[in-house]
Amino acid sequence: MKRLTQTLAFCLLTVFTAVAQKNYVSEVWVSDLGNGKYKNPVLYADYSDPDACRVGDDFYMTSSSFNCLPGLQILHSKDLVNWTIIGAAVPNALPPIETPERPEHGNRVWAPAIRHHNGEFYIFWGDPDQGAFMVKAKDPKGPWSEPVLVKAGKGIIDTCPFWDEDGKVYMVHAYAGSRAGLKSVITICELNAEANAAITPSRIIFDGHEAHQTCEGPKMYKRNDYYYIFHPAGGVPTGWQVVLRSKNIYGPYEWKTVLAQGNSPVNGPHQGAWVDTPTGEDWFLHFQDVGAYGRIMHLQPMKWVNDWPVIGIDKDGDGCGEPVLTYKKPNVGKTYPICTPQESDEFDGYTLSPQWQWHANINEKWAYYAGDKSYVRLYSYPVLKEYKNLWDVANLLLQKTPSDNFTATMKLTFSPNPKLKGERTGLVVMGRDYAGIILENTDKGLILSQVECKRADKGKPEQANASVDLSQNTVYLKVRFSCDGKKIKGSEGGHDLIVMCNFSYSLDGKKYESLGNPFQAKEGQWIGAKVGMFCTRPAIVTNDGGWTDVDWFRITKK
Repeated sequence: MKRLTQTLAFCLLTVFTAVAQKNYVSEVWVSDLGNGKYKNPVLYADYSDPDACRVGDDFYMTSSSFNCLPGLQILHSKDLVNWTIIGAAVPNALPPIETPERPEHGNRVWAPAIRHHNGEFYIFWGDPDQGAFMVKAKDPKGPWSEPVLVKAGKGIIDTCPFWDEDGKVYMVHAYAGSRAGLKSVITICELNAEANAAITPSRIIFDGHEAHQTCEGPKMYKRNDYYYIFHPAGGVPTGWQVVLRSKNIYGPYEWKTVLAQGNSPVNGPHQGAWVDTPTGEDWFLHFQDVGAYGRIMHLQPMKWVNDWPVIGIDKDGDGCGEPVLTYKKPNVGKTYPICTPQESDEFDGYTLSPQWQWHANINEKWAYYAGDKSYVRLYSYPVLKEYKNLWDVANLLLQKTPSDNFTATMKLTFSPNPKLKGERTGLVVMGRDYAGIILENTDKGLILSQVECKRADKGKPEQANASVDLSQNTVYLKVRFSCDGKKIKGSEGGHDLIVMCNFSYSLDGKKYESLGNPFQAKEGQWIGAKVGMFCTRPAIVTNDGGWTDVDWFRITKK
C-alpha cells in the first residue's frame, strides 16, 4: 500500500490538488481525433437520456441516474467533444430520505432536463412513483438545493421546464405507462414564477399513438416564433427522433421525423439535447442503446431548413438525417485540450471521486476516504435479512464502463473481523446477471472465488466457478472486458453487443493467474453493466466488522 508519512502527505497535498485539477485523458476511449475531427460516440459510457445547455462558452450536461448516488452527475465541456465530471446535483440522497437500504433498480431519476435562467441552473426530472422534482444552483459544481416536488403524480416522467418571453413558466412531460396506465402522449402544465410548483393541471398537447408510439423525453425550445418540442419515439433500442412545432404553446402541433438510423450502424439515435455554439452552429446530443454497455452518447451536426431541424447527414434530401460516425468538431472559436471523464482512481482525496456511484442513498458508515494514506476503506456492512445475491446490496461502489475494450484492475488489502465468518470483498461486474472475483473469510481461512449469478434480478443464487485458498490478505484483482462487435438479440427488440469478461488475480501485482469462466456481461435495470467493488458481512447483529483498504483502481488498455 502507498503508505505516506503525515509529513510527506502534507508536503504533497498541493501537488495532489494540482494533479487532480489537470485534465484526465482516458487510455481506452478518446473521441477527439486530434486533427479537427471527432468520432462517435463522444462518450462510450452509459449517459442515458442526456440533456445539456450552454452558458457563455461552457456546456453542461446531465443524464438519468436512476437509483445511483451521487445522482445527476454534472459534466462540463468547452467544445461538446471533450467532457469531464465536475459534480452531482443530488450528492447523497433522493427523497424520501427514509428509503430502505435496498437498491430501487431502475427507479428514481428519469430523463432530466438542465436549464439556465436568470443566473441560476435548474434540473428537473421525473420520479415515476412520486412525480416531478427540481433542484437549482448558482454554480453547476454546487451546492445544489434540496429536491422540491414540483408536481405530484404517479407516472410523471421526462420533465422539462420552459420560460416563455411573456414571463410565464411551463413544464412539458410524458407518462410512464407502467404507473400511469397511459403512455405515448406529451403534456404541458403551467408553473409558478419560482418554477417550484405546478399551478394548472397537465394538458395533453400531442398524441403519438398512431405515428409515434412510445413518444417521451420531451424538450421544449422557442425559435422564430415557433414552439418546438424535441422528443424520441419508437422505443429505446430501435426508435427515432421527432420534432413538433406550433406557434401556440398548447398546439396544435405538426410533426416531422428529423433523425433515424437509416443505413448507419447507429441504432435508435434519439432522446437528447439541442445546443448551439457561441459561433452560431447547432448540434444535437443523443444516446444509442448498445446493451451491456448501456446508452452511450453521440454528437450530431444539426441545421435548419424551412424552420425544421435536420439532424445528422440528410443523404437523400427528405429532411430526416442519419447519424455520423466521424465529423469535424464544433466551431467554438478556440481549440481546447483533450479531456475525458475520470476513470482510474489512486484514492488520494478525502471525498468520493466523481466517477463513482453507490447503488442507493448513501450511508456514511460504508466508507472512509483516507487521502493522507492514499486508500479508500470499505467497511463490511451487513446485507439485508432478505438477501439473495448482490442485486440486493446497496453498498456497491461502481462506475460506468468507459469503452468497448478495456481492463479494470484493483489492489486491495482485506482485514476481516477474526470473530466473524462470511465477510466478503472484491471486484464485481454488476447487471441483471453479474460476476466477480471475491475474497471471503471462512472457517478454512481466506478463499478467493470467481463467482457468477445468472438472473440476479430474479433472486437466483450466486455460484462459484473456481476457488483458491489464499495465505495473504493483499491481492490484485483484474477483469478484462472484450467486444469484437458481434451482436445478439436484446430484450427490448434491438440487438446488443456481446461483451465478454475474463477474471484473473495476482499476489505480487506482476504475474496474473486466470480464475473461473468467461462471463457475458448483462445490462442492469435501465442502466449498463457497471464495474467496481464492495465489502459486506452476513445479516447478523455484531458491534463491529472488518474492512477492505483499496489502494487503487485503474482502467487500462490491457
